[in-house]
Amino acid sequence: MSTPYDLAIVGAGPAGFAAAITAADLGLATIVFDEQPEPGGQIYRGIERVATTRTVHLPILGDDYAAGLSLVRRFRASRIYYRAQSAVWQIDRDLTVRYRDARGVGSVSAKQVLIATGALERPMPLPGWTLPGVMTCGAAQVLLKTAALVPGGNVVLAGCGPLLYLLASQLLRAKIRPAAVLETKTHLGSAILHGLPFVLAPGYFSKGLSMMGALRSAGVPIRRGVRGMRLVGRERVERVEYEAGGVRRAEPADVVLLHQGVVPNLNLALSLRCEHTWDERARCFRPQLDAWGATSVPGVLVAGDGGGIIGAKASEYSGTLAALAAAAAVGRISAAERDSRATEFRPELERHLDARPFLEALYRPEQEYVAPRHPDTVVCRCEEVTAGQLRKLVTEQNCPGPNQMKAFVRCGMGPCQGRLCGLTVTELIAECRGVPQQEVGYYRIRPPVKPVTVGDLASLDLGEA
Repeated sequence: MSTPYDLAIVGAGPAGFAAAITAADLGLATIVFDEQPEPGGQIYRGIERVATTRTVHLPILGDDYAAGLSLVRRFRASRIYYRAQSAVWQIDRDLTVRYRDARGVGSVSAKQVLIATGALERPMPLPGWTLPGVMTCGAAQVLLKTAALVPGGNVVLAGCGPLLYLLASQLLRAKIRPAAVLETKTHLGSAILHGLPFVLAPGYFSKGLSMMGALRSAGVPIRRGVRGMRLVGRERVERVEYEAGGVRRAEPADVVLLHQGVVPNLNLALSLRCEHTWDERARCFRPQLDAWGATSVPGVLVAGDGGGIIGAKASEYSGTLAALAAAAAVGRISAAERDSRATEFRPELERHLDARPFLEALYRPEQEYVAPRHPDTVVCRCEEVTAGQLRKLVTEQNCPGPNQMKAFVRCGMGPCQGRLCGLTVTELIAECRGVPQQEVGYYRIRPPVKPVTVGDLASLDLGEA
């Protein structure tokens, strides 16, 4: 194996960018792995192509998206080794990073590893959510950014969270008027306790007002407090049935875009056995981190939304702080210099973090949408396991947790490795057993975290590590 890198970064989104730029400026030998063909992550996905070949679309995607271009250019100009279209499928505890690209599998060693893999959309299993014509808001936004594709016909957005309104406003700017926005119950009473810090946080309040104002001006119907939602159709989705204001309603739909917030993408950190804890406020698991992003595994750091949802700007600052910690750990700078440099970034990070308690309280998902009640609702899409099957296993077979559940119905053992069902399974078991989610736990994630072939594994030189 070649000389170890000082820092290996997994993920080229806002946190990975900022960490790589800072590390390169400090003279660290840095390598960045990312699965996409160009840098940007989910937030700035496709920004270089849009800025060079589809400039007219920048106003559609908004100022926050366009602002990512300068960050990408700084990243490109930094002295780092950038490995695009490279999927990291395993990180060993000796900090060997194993990846797969078009040429096959390879590995590098590092003195420090930063996981900056961002977030996933929280699953929102409903009756009918596997019908053609149903997808997530995040997936629709990816199509908009990468291919300028927009849905046609009656487009209904359903769920909760800021992305619901962001995508609706982007569709409006793309000349697509949503047929309706169906917002599940929000919790303004508990959120208002955090109202002042939210209003004072940079830009969040004004952006929210602007998006909602645009939808009102365009006459987009917004139904609030939606309950009992189900998607109905024969060959594809045809309508959304729901209850609002005590009245049962139906909204015709050709396309339904679901969203229920985002949660950390944990699989790499879980596969390393980093300590994780249940975050009751955000209703998800997150890794236990110190003030610099260090995990319980020596040499492994997490930055950005992968350590808890904090947003794009806060992710940049957390990436910078993690890079400073890595630089100190490899002896490039002293602990005193690390602390001194951090004073420029910590206050800005805190300003953005001030918005999180309000948003987490306001959009905390309802129990019926995290632990589906209809027995025929598919929970594990890979193995087609339903909520009714899972509840029966807990109540009749005394199945205590997600890992034992695998032995019965293979739930979580499909290609997505639990990304689309993990939190739902935890919530369902916790509800049925009447115990905290922390006690139920999560899937025991094992490498390979991303698909590799038997040929790939056979080609490994195990003596290299």
